[in-house]
Amino acid sequence: MSIIEVRNLCFTYGSGTPFEKKAVEDVSLSVEKGEVIGLIGHTGCGKSTFVQMLNGLLRPTSGQVLLDGKDIWEKPKEIRKVRFRVGMVFQYPEYQLFDETVYKDISYGAVNKGLSGSELDETVRRAARFTGLPDRLLDQSPFDLSGGEKRRAAIAGIIAMDPDVLILDEPTAGLDPLGKDLLLSQMMQYHKERGNTIFVVSHTMEDIARIADRIIVLNKGRLELFDTPREVFSDPDRIAEYGLRVPQITRIMQSLRDKGYNFSEGILTVEQAFCEIVDLLKREGKL
Repeated sequence: MSIIEVRNLCFTYGSGTPFEKKAVEDVSLSVEKGEVIGLIGHTGCGKSTFVQMLNGLLRPTSGQVLLDGKDIWEKPKEIRKVRFRVGMVFQYPEYQLFDETVYKDISYGAVNKGLSGSELDETVRRAARFTGLPDRLLDQSPFDLSGGEKRRAAIAGIIAMDPDVLILDEPTAGLDPLGKDLLLSQMMQYHKERGNTIFVVSHTMEDIARIADRIIVLNKGRLELFDTPREVFSDPDRIAEYGLRVPQITRIMQSLRDKGYNFSEGILTVEQAFCEIVDLLKREGKL
């Protein structure tokens, strides 16, 4: 069953002025409940504009966004309800922390949703756990946290609202490799337990290939591809036309294939590559 559907979605900045710019143009697609969707494209291709229309932060110039089959702008005065169901974490969300304690910051959205008492407390602590924040940090000022901890606190604030759809705009930007891997693994654990739908916007092809069920490729505001990672990255030349590249490990393993090593095609992750190399060594009696 589709939880999000967009029909002929368009958005134009500065419409009717000399600065008019089409950011998203005639995009139609459908996303099933429980999917992890990657969203990639060159800088300025319309990714952020697209996801901001999914939860009503931007109203389409034309076209529709359907949530469970209903146009989210059918009742404009109720658009706030949509934002509780479609939660969005902006790029560098730690800059949006503002309250005196981490606990209060995480609870802000849940309180506005109507939670209180023991239900609120349980929700806040569960959201913190999902993002890897220990209880001992909840009473601290968010400004005393490390960069990675601030990122997790900001994401926990959205998770506390228990959205059916979670949108993450460049969630690993600026994090070191260990922090990036930790955050992604926690988000996937959250997805596994919650079973919700997640959109991940990223410039890192390796991350998208590792976690996404399907990938949206935008180019100059238009939908070019919407398919599995294997299919999207199957043609490096086509991806390059959109200002993108296949994951680095894919290029390395293809280079080894070209040199005569018997590896499978379409390897997208380091984990897959490791298994292929181990299998080859075993076949050759070197392991």
